[in-house]
Formats: sequence, structure tokens, C-alpha cells
Amino acid sequence: MTTVEGRRAWGVLTVLCLGQSLVLLNSTVVNVAVPDLAADLGASLDGVLWVVNSYVVVVTGLLLVTARLGDLVGPKRMYLAGVALFTAASVLCGLAGSPGQLVAARVAQGVGAAMLSPQSLSMISRLFPPERRGAAFGLWGSFAGISVAIAPTFGGLLVSWLDWRWVFLVNVPIGVCVLVTAAVVVPAVRVDGRRRLDLAGTVLVTAALFLISFALIEGEPRGWGSVWGPVTVPVLLGVGVLALVGFALVQRGRQARDPLVPFAVVRDRDFVLMSAVSAAIACGVGGTLFLVLLHLQIAAGMSALAAGLVVAAAPAVSALASPLAGRLTDRLDGRVVLAAGLACTALGAGYLAAVLSPGARWPVLLPPLLVFGFGMGVVFSPAAVIAMRAVPPELAGAASGLFNLARMSGTAVGGAAVGALLQARLGRPDADLDAIPPDALGDAVRVVFTLPVLVLVAGIALTAAARSRPAEGVGPDLGAVPARAGGTATR
Repeated sequence: MTTVEGRRAWGVLTVLCLGQSLVLLNSTVVNVAVPDLAADLGASLDGVLWVVNSYVVVVTGLLLVTARLGDLVGPKRMYLAGVALFTAASVLCGLAGSPGQLVAARVAQGVGAAMLSPQSLSMISRLFPPERRGAAFGLWGSFAGISVAIAPTFGGLLVSWLDWRWVFLVNVPIGVCVLVTAAVVVPAVRVDGRRRLDLAGTVLVTAALFLISFALIEGEPRGWGSVWGPVTVPVLLGVGVLALVGFALVQRGRQARDPLVPFAVVRDRDFVLMSAVSAAIACGVGGTLFLVLLHLQIAAGMSALAAGLVVAAAPAVSALASPLAGRLTDRLDGRVVLAAGLACTALGAGYLAAVLSPGARWPVLLPPLLVFGFGMGVVFSPAAVIAMRAVPPELAGAASGLFNLARMSGTAVGGAAVGALLQARLGRPDADLDAIPPDALGDAVRVVFTLPVLVLVAGIALTAAARSRPAEGVGPDLGAVPARAGGTATR
């Protein structure tokens, strides 16, 4: 199996991390542009939530399928195709002239993101030797944490200095750079051409994830009633759950015939627990950043630039904490590092909820943002390291897809839940943001903050249930691996 060494290893790892950072950045960077794009395109609160969440819904619905396709056609090919589509869709987002056009472009952007996202972890697992894999995952986690953390400040600068459209157009030069560099420096990975795509499983899991996400996002605006005639939100939710059950049954019968989800992966307790923790992190961090930026711009009347600069304290601390977290995870019990990071993140979110008010000045917000940012910088690395440390390279594609699915599901469900609670609290889902009284929005935001705090606290409990560390040099038994469970790197 080919591995990468020396400077080439750093080049490969950097370009893979940059592509993943584009995916994560665009899941949250649009939040800071919400007031401007809503005013420019005439979008209601419900329409704005679809601009924010449609991207996440599509990525969530396709991750398992695109991870599997990476095993069939090669992860490098899928990565390059995903970057190309993502970049082209970003152009369409920047040129959108209506909320409908922007949502459609965000859907295309989500398809590209789903194509490239699971390939990064998969290729890291296959191209880096076991003794260097932890450090590689640590850097991947650092990029992920910084991308999520820096999005508000980065977006605020773009919106204030240029226009909300540049939140999307800035992806174009970065995407082209990643595409060209990846084509040159990332080695190809051999795949087994005899493997086949599970069509029944593909249809079921895609339908299930889309229906569940759609129902959660549209539930409150539609009063949990009709969507199209007799089809109601609870019906869609129920059909989505049934499709998910059907998918599990199909996968159970296909374990010897190229399943989308090899049960050998989900039998690893640490992988399952860390996937759940990853979902909790995405839900808690994403929900907190969305609520803080919405409050600062609408309730406190700050500009996008001012709000971004206030929130910049969090990514600044995160950038310092991320490398430290990666090194500590290799030397200490990863559970301790992760639990400490989750505790700081939850404490910072709760502290923010306590001090947010229309008249709050930046010195009051700085301490909780510093605590929150430190926690953000710590949590991403150990979660990925613990999840993937015992996964064999031949199962890396499936495991990467599942891990990314968990994270994006947390983002989708968290965004939907925060939006639904906010709309329920305000009682005006179709109102323009400018028409909502600042005091009413501020009160609603403080109440909804309870959700991300509780989710982050739940992540601490899940972390405590993980193993302290695997046996030296040997991962836990994942069970029998099917003969054609994954590809091997080019020899």
C-alpha cells in the first residue's frame, strides 16, 4: 500500500484539509450574510432558513452514497469532481437574483460538497501509516475547527467590504487552487472494479435523510400541518423514519455483497460514540454561532463587520488551541482532552446566553467568546482521532462517510431545531427579519440557547463511555471484514 512521506505528505494533507474546509466554511459562513441577502432578495425568515439549511440537507442526504462511490471510482476522482462542481455552484450562488435561485444553487453546491467531503478522511486513512495517522487526523481536525470558527469573521469582512455575494464568490479562486493542486500532488488510490453500488440502499437512505431534514425544517413554519394537500409534516417525518428502518434491513441482508454501511464499522463502540459526539459538536457550535450573529446584527443593531469582529475572538483562540489539542490527543487519553473541550464549549455558550442583551458591549461578550473559542479549538481533533484510530484502511471510505454523515446530521438537525424553536418563540415564521422587534428577538435567542448548551453537555456523557485507548499498536476487533470491503492504495 502506498504511503506518503516528507514534504509530499504535508502537501497532500494540506490540500485535502483545504477542500474539507471549503465544505465546513460554507455550512456556516452564510449566517453572517443573512440580514443583507434577506433585504436584497426580499426573503422571509423561512426563506432565509432554507438558504442556510438546504446546503446542509443535501450534503447530509448524499454523504453515504458519495462515500461509497469513492470506493467504486476512486476517492481522488470523486474529490476532484466534487471540488469542480462546488466551485461552479459557488458562481451560481453569487449570481442568484431571487431566494429560489439561491436555494437551487446552494443545492448544487451541496452535491459538490457531498462528493468531496468523505474522500478526505478516507484518503488520509489509506495514505498515512498508522504511526502518523493520529497526527494527520489531528491536523484535519484543526482545519475543521478553525474553518467553522473563522466563518463569521471572514463572512463579516466580505459582506461589509464587498457584498453578501462574495461570501460565495470567494470560493471560486480557492476551489480552482485546490482542484489544480490536488490533481498534481494527491496520489491515486486503486479500487476494486468488481464492486457495485447498492441501488436499493442508496434510494432508501437518501429519501430518509432528505424527508427527515425537510420535515424538521418546515415543521414549525407550516404549523406541523399540510405540505401538499393531504401530505403533512408528520407524515413526511414518519415516512422518512420508515425509509431509514428499511435501509437498515437492506444493509443487514447485504453485508456479504458490498453494503453502503459495513456492520464491521458500526460494531466499534468508539466509532459509534465519537460519531454521536461529532453530531453534538456540530449542533452545539453551529447553533451557537447562528444565534450569536443573529442577535448581534438584529437585536443589537451591529453591522456584519462589527458582529464578525466581535465573534473573531473565538476563532483566534481556536487557532491557538487546535494544534495543542492534536499533540495532547497523541500523548494523553483522548477522552480527557475531548471532554475538557466540550465542557469549555458548553460553558462558553451558556455564558453567552447569560450576557447577551441589546445593549451589551463587546467587553462583556469577550470572556464567554474566549472560553467558547478555546473549547471549539480542542474538540475537533480528538473526536476524529478516537473515531478512526481502529478502522482498517479497507473500511476507511465507509467509515469516513458515516463519520461525516453524523457531523452533517448534527448540523442539519441542529439548524432545523434552532430555527423551529426560534420561530415558535417569536410566533411569526413568515415575518421579515427587519419587522421583528429587537427586544423580542433578543429574548427568543436567549431561550433557544438552551438547546446547544444541553447538546454539548450530552456530548461529555457520550465521551465518558468511550474506551480510554486501544491496545498498543492494535485496534479493537471490528469483526470479519468482507472480502471486497474496500479498495487498496496503488502499489
